[in-house]
Amino acid sequence: MKKLQLLQKILDNGVVAVLRGDSADQVFTLAEQAIAGGIKVIEITMTVPGALKAIEKLSRMYSWKADAADNFAIIGAGTVLEPQTARAAIMAGAEFVVGPSLNPETVKICNLYRVPVLPGVTTLEGIQHALELGVDIVKLFPGNLYDPSIIKTLKGPMPQANIMPTGGVSLDNLGEWIKAGAVAVGIGSDLTTEALKTGDYGLVRQKAEQYMEAFYQAKQQ
Repeated sequence: MKKLQLLQKILDNGVVAVLRGDSADQVFTLAEQAIAGGIKVIEITMTVPGALKAIEKLSRMYSWKADAADNFAIIGAGTVLEPQTARAAIMAGAEFVVGPSLNPETVKICNLYRVPVLPGVTTLEGIQHALELGVDIVKLFPGNLYDPSIIKTLKGPMPQANIMPTGGVSLDNLGEWIKAGAVAVGIGSDLTTEALKTGDYGLVRQKAEQYMEAFYQAKQQ
């Protein structure tokens, strides 16, 4: 049941902050600001030095439960390439796993632990393979290769696919992606670049608030 509840929470909140940085401490600070701004789904990429440390600390602080109040977040691991890294992330507290591509063994280990897994796909063949493996949400990556109309094209033959574009999603086009049928979106550099350049991490909170407002507006239309 927890996996289904987590999946529903991800869909309800709709915006996944994909966080990269130079250290565990830096991405921890980015995550705190994103959460304060209303983004409740946080993906710490495994390219971050000490990523597992950040995942462990955040998962302890923002542990999600079915009856959780507003002060929660769902902490996951991103850029997971193989099952060994997936298991390490899960043991550190990751509640979902994201990959840039579809690795069947990674999907299997996540299924074993009943943890949502979102592999990256770019084709109908990839989506079909993911569905056959039991994947609930596929990540359309890199999303900047397409425009939002691709969602309708992909869902024509596979209306059962839940698609989350990541890469190239911005405040300008988030609404278009949601209206086109995306179940959620992944936000990366657009959320954090300005803050990392200036050292003003409060900018992440401001941007997060804008993203969540844009998401909820799009869902209501």
